[in-house]
Amino acid sequence: MSNSRGTLQVAPDLSDVFSEIARRYPRRPAIVQQGHALSYGRLHELANALATRLGDDPGTVAVPAAHSPETVVALLGVLAAGGAYCPVDPAFPAPRQEAMTTAAGSRTAVATGTPLAPQLGLGSVELPAPSELLGAPPGTLPARRAGTGPERPAYILFTSGSTGQPKSVVTPRRAVSAAVHSLRELFGLTPDDRVLQFASLNWDTCFEEILPALTTGATLVLDPDAHRGSFPRFLRMVERERITVLDLPTAFWHELVLHLAEDRLTLPGCVRLLVIGGEAAAPARLADWSALDTGRIRLVNTYGCTETTLITHAVDLSGPGAPGRSWDGTTRAPIGRALPHVVEHISEQGELMIGGPAVALGYLGLPEATAARFVTVDGERRFRTGDRVRRAPDGVLTHEGRLDGEVKVRGIRVDPAEVEAHLTAHPDVTAAAVTAATLAGRSALVAYVVPRPHATTAALGAELLAHLRERVPGHLVPSRVTVVPRLVFTPSGKVDRAGCHRRYATPHDQVGGDLR
Repeated sequence: MSNSRGTLQVAPDLSDVFSEIARRYPRRPAIVQQGHALSYGRLHELANALATRLGDDPGTVAVPAAHSPETVVALLGVLAAGGAYCPVDPAFPAPRQEAMTTAAGSRTAVATGTPLAPQLGLGSVELPAPSELLGAPPGTLPARRAGTGPERPAYILFTSGSTGQPKSVVTPRRAVSAAVHSLRELFGLTPDDRVLQFASLNWDTCFEEILPALTTGATLVLDPDAHRGSFPRFLRMVERERITVLDLPTAFWHELVLHLAEDRLTLPGCVRLLVIGGEAAAPARLADWSALDTGRIRLVNTYGCTETTLITHAVDLSGPGAPGRSWDGTTRAPIGRALPHVVEHISEQGELMIGGPAVALGYLGLPEATAARFVTVDGERRFRTGDRVRRAPDGVLTHEGRLDGEVKVRGIRVDPAEVEAHLTAHPDVTAAAVTAATLAGRSALVAYVVPRPHATTAALGAELLAHLRERVPGHLVPSRVTVVPRLVFTPSGKVDRAGCHRRYATPHDQVGGDLR
């Protein structure tokens, strides 16, 4: 067993830090979108006006998650009111939206202009328009509201659950305040930085972009060209908007590096920091990156779980100040060292366990699931990540696989049992096995199903995909559903998901997608 204790400190509440920054830099641009700027002073006023409309301690507030300044205003306003922010993607199927808001206990939604499913039955609070506050004095709030204590929920996000229903992770204010405090230092942010908002507003990666930037005085940039699927447009946007900090999913970075290498390009000179995370960095892409003119750019690899709040471990892979590493196409990238706010513990089985102020409160309404993953070790509460790690002589951790069946798809952690539960709920399916595989160079879900005797198997795969799309988000829909006569089982009688893939996959498929 090994332990590592960070330099633990009580970080000031996030809302207080943002308010101080807004008072210090009222005219600086806080958010820029397609040439339109929202100043820190105006953003502060809008957030406080929304908080006033929500009332003191509004509970869990659902917010339609879209790449827009309105979503950021809603996030800050809910936090200022002492509520718990709960992002819901309007593109999710209505049953999924309903399952999320029900599990989170949402009674209220912020009307940002992007509606949620009408059957949710939530009370609506209108987002203030900037024009409503023109000429108004700066928005003010009481110094301390009822819901802003360190143990009160700041936001509720969802992870995959084996029952077929999402698990609500409740993150307290002390956790996000501590994590954001560390990230400002890790990223070396200053008010002169311009940070691209790239990640989906449904996942906590977006908070890595939004919250450190807006508690530093930096500018957060939103631009649709970041999401159009065109790397030339993406690079032109980065240069046009003078982006200095990029925080990208590792899978997107892989493709970006290939584009740069094939066309003999480099990133615009304005970029000083590129943060990656969500899955393992491919050794071949690291070698490609090293061969490019990238020595001036900090490339930082990161690790974290929703239950441990944003990033807990990080390491500079290349760039100024990075240790001399040789990326020859075979060397695996480490996940890094614990950040200052993290208490790290490695069990005798090699499992990474995280303690300290960034550990979440647990899964809302699921005491057994909470007790299984949030445990007490040496008198301290810690989260079992399920990740096996190995410590190198220099103290940096390397990921060595999972201790459970969870997989990563598009950088999102997925419990295959959740997808299996939805598949076996279909009347024509008697059994199902879901696993991760590498298809066309990308991690994806694949499913193998055993039909009931009466089922028409020719169209069953397509029918099941349609069945899932009506019920779950896209990252839970397999790329392929294969009808098989029987599943593969382990000697102990459990379904062997990887064994199913090895038996029934096409010759070009690779077994096992990236599990980190």
